[in-house]
Amino acid sequence: MNGWRIDPRRIAFALLTIVAALGAVTVAVAALEGPGGIPNASATYLLAVVVVGVAAGTTPAIVTAVGSFLVYDFLFIEPRFTFTVRDPAEWLNLLLLLVLGTVVGRLAGEQRDRATRALAREREARALFDISFAIASRRDAPDALRAVAATVRDETRMSRVWIVLGETVAADTAPGSGSATTPTVHVVLRRRPGDEPAEWVRVHAPGLAQASGGDREVIAYRIVIAAGDRKFGSLWGRRPRSLGDPDPGEMRVLAAAADQLGGSLERDRLTRDATSAEVSRRSEALKSALLDSVSHDLRTPLASIRAAAGTLMDPTIDWPPDQRREIAASIDREAEWLNRLVTNLLDMSRVEAGELRPSLVVLAVSDVVSEAVRRAAATLGDRVVDVQVDPDLPPILVDEVFIGQVLNNILDNAAKYAGPGVPIRISACETGGDRVGITVEDGGPGVPPEAMPRLFEKFYRVPRKGEGSRRGTGIGLAVVLGLVESMGGRVTARHSELGGLAVDITLPSVALEGGAEPGRWPTGGTS
Repeated sequence: MNGWRIDPRRIAFALLTIVAALGAVTVAVAALEGPGGIPNASATYLLAVVVVGVAAGTTPAIVTAVGSFLVYDFLFIEPRFTFTVRDPAEWLNLLLLLVLGTVVGRLAGEQRDRATRALAREREARALFDISFAIASRRDAPDALRAVAATVRDETRMSRVWIVLGETVAADTAPGSGSATTPTVHVVLRRRPGDEPAEWVRVHAPGLAQASGGDREVIAYRIVIAAGDRKFGSLWGRRPRSLGDPDPGEMRVLAAAADQLGGSLERDRLTRDATSAEVSRRSEALKSALLDSVSHDLRTPLASIRAAAGTLMDPTIDWPPDQRREIAASIDREAEWLNRLVTNLLDMSRVEAGELRPSLVVLAVSDVVSEAVRRAAATLGDRVVDVQVDPDLPPILVDEVFIGQVLNNILDNAAKYAGPGVPIRISACETGGDRVGITVEDGGPGVPPEAMPRLFEKFYRVPRKGEGSRRGTGIGLAVVLGLVESMGGRVTARHSELGGLAVDITLPSVALEGGAEPGRWPTGGTS
């Protein structure tokens, strides 16, 4: 499609400028050669040429130079009011006027054209920056579409711009427009390989709606939004026919907007695909770890329970009372193991779902620790726990159930991996900043340095030699982390002074006033 059209408004402006400049200078020449007494004031017409060149461009300036030649010949050279020139000297003056006028007009016009091009380049650069900024500063490409459409409309003299992704209008600069139809007849920007310039091509798509309700004074333009071989949609614009096709600068803005949108949409697609793949990978890893842990840790106690129950039910064996109690106690231990396993799994799911809602109460640290040691007695067996808690410590603000489960999990972890006969110690102290720290440590083999940062990860188990059937699920300490953080605390692990593992819990404390004693006092809400 031919991109050059005659602009009636530009032609009218140029003609008016030429006529006005020639008229004004002619009056000035008449005054100079009449009352002013100047024999030849033809050089004054160069002012008209310069004015027209600066205002309208090179071609109007050359036309003004030719017009100056003819007007001066017609009005001021004898015989007047004819184009006849008798004096050869006058011919020389006229020819000099024509040549100088043409040269001056060309120079003035080129200077004006340079300034116009510089302004156009500046405007184009600003538009491209606005488009880039709109895309870069938004979270994803769809958020930037409206800003991009508005910038393209303003910088390309479009009356309306809209962006279609797939079959959906994603952005439209027309107020209140919910949908924009694809015009039957429109102009498409066809890209060419390499450095060859793009061109506008008129296309006809049967069966589509007419543009602007059949308005023939408006042309619809379309630029495909693509990245590589993948097409995402189109950038559409409507423009008055009187303006002609977009000039090269406007074409670059349109093409750059489509290209940047295509690149941004492609990045969004790749990010979504990568995120989806990572989520799927982690989900599969989580499922595998969960199945592996649960299947093993459920199978072992269930097998023990069934074996013990089957032994008790054997009618051929008359078990003495002491042995019956021992078998029943083993069933109870295995059932308690299953109960802790299921509780940890349920708590882990609540941690993952963000559904932990602690009911905070004020408790004495010594009461919390002694109760935890009492509850863990079955797990600890004959181990002696060294409790070092100052009774004058300020009370802590915790959930009574959560803190009990936290200490029980840590003590269970110590009993399981520290080995028989090793020391276990629980201590507490103020850490400053309205905080109290509780430390559970053991004298077992400890944890390798490379495993320390992963202790609180779900389903992570420290590799150990000679590990028996009770490997553990690897979620006990992960539950500890979730419960402690839900109460506004912190939990970390380090090497213990006893030689094994130390787990430090930092919890918020409260100051009691008026001699009040700590107890199970609700704080008036949950957090």
